[in-house]
Amino acid sequence: MIYRAIGLMSGSSLDGLDIAFVEFQEQGGKWSYEILQADCYAYTNEWVAKLRDAINLSARDYQLLHAEYGHYTGQQINKFIEEHQLHYKVAVIASHGHTTFHIPDKKMTAQLGDGAAIAAETQLPVVSDLRALDVAFGGQGAPIVPIGEKMLLGNYDFFLNIGGIANISYNNPDDYTAFDICPANRVLNMLVNELGKEYDDGGQIAASGKINDTLLEQLNALHYYTLPHPKSLANDFGTDIVYPMIKGSGGNTADALRTYTEHIALQISKVIAVFTNSKLETHKSKLLITGGGAFNTFLIQRLTEQLKELNIEVKVPDINLINYKEALIMAFIGVLRWRQENNVFSSVTGAARDSIGGALWTGQEA
Repeated sequence: MIYRAIGLMSGSSLDGLDIAFVEFQEQGGKWSYEILQADCYAYTNEWVAKLRDAINLSARDYQLLHAEYGHYTGQQINKFIEEHQLHYKVAVIASHGHTTFHIPDKKMTAQLGDGAAIAAETQLPVVSDLRALDVAFGGQGAPIVPIGEKMLLGNYDFFLNIGGIANISYNNPDDYTAFDICPANRVLNMLVNELGKEYDDGGQIAASGKINDTLLEQLNALHYYTLPHPKSLANDFGTDIVYPMIKGSGGNTADALRTYTEHIALQISKVIAVFTNSKLETHKSKLLITGGGAFNTFLIQRLTEQLKELNIEVKVPDINLINYKEALIMAFIGVLRWRQENNVFSSVTGAARDSIGGALWTGQEA
């Protein structure tokens, strides 16, 4: 069977809306894919402010933004379809939405972007609220990408995504494991924004700074890092806990960026060391890195140097997979929902069972 779907992802780094049009083929339970078209529509300053400040709105205004962002998302999809001449080629749309509140211990997660509004704008079938059922079953609701990694990209031992939050998947055939490691680009971008820049290109500013050993020790001692998995992070861990710690330490921006870059690399290598030490075999493991952090040359350099001691081969893939892996997998999750098949691993999230996640909105006429 062949399925053509659009996947959408809006990450915590607030850089824009990632859209991927993907063709999936299933034969005998084996899946393959091809990203046929992909783009990132950057948010205007107005939308960055709306999404960033959504958690401070009243219930009424939050719901109004939920609807507004859904219609906006649908309009961006229509623009994407028009630009790439995809009329009558899209079977289903899967939208992750933009995460605002994520409190799995209270069995609640919220993503902006009303699926009904997207369906009304596009007049196509839309799958939204991809994390909600897993959280209702007692899971973390995150990460949800491992099902796509395992079924589409299964030739690696580890999958590392460095976005607003860094998360990792360990492709153990007996017990697939994945969880959030630490805040990443969201904090780095907040720091470099102070210099009037959107991001630290290649990590050049970080590379020019010096490590604040006291701050690094404080960051590494945060309680979250002692918790067992499954576990996940909300955006406010980075914005409300980590960022104020860094600012409270004094020092200049370059030193702050250097210190936090080292912190990210240390936390990632620490997690991987636990998995590699538990393995009996001595073969070289392979790590695939995607997400915006894959373009941070200095961060990748520091990470590669630390992982070399663990016999880990670091692979940075082609630009399409770096940029659009999550949008690709959202499309895949939508296809699985369309097929009424499990699309979230409870072994990863800690839910009571695997689930067929996502609300389905039928936008076209019967």
